[in-house]
Amino acid sequence: MGGQADAEVDRVLDAGMARVHDLVTARLGEDPALRRLQAEIESEGQPPDTWTVRRAELAVAEAVERDPAFAERLRESLAEVDKARRAAGEPAFQVFGNVEFHADGGSLAAGVITGPVTLGNPPRPETDGR
Repeated sequence: MGGQADAEVDRVLDAGMARVHDLVTARLGEDPALRRLQAEIESEGQPPDTWTVRRAELAVAEAVERDPAFAERLRESLAEVDKARRAAGEPAFQVFGNVEFHADGGSLAAGVITGPVTLGNPPRPETDGR
């Protein structure tokens, strides 16, 4: 059952993000900052340059400022995504094996664990963690 719920949450989040993407690209599709961001995302699997991301953010912010109808549609779409994200619960990850924190040169290494912790072998997928 948990797998089906996770799949449904993923589907809703993906659909919401697709709506946001479609809305932004319909409004800013020819904007050089957005085109460059898309090209950087698609090239070599590297994260986009920080400045490229910032320029795209500024282009969206300007469109929001100049176009109230776009701003409202974007707010609504982002609210739907946020609602689905909150329904999914807090982000989580699983680690199978050792986890090690290390701090050098006056830095600080710390971690916080919330929620259930299982020690030992990972649950088998076919048992839904039971």
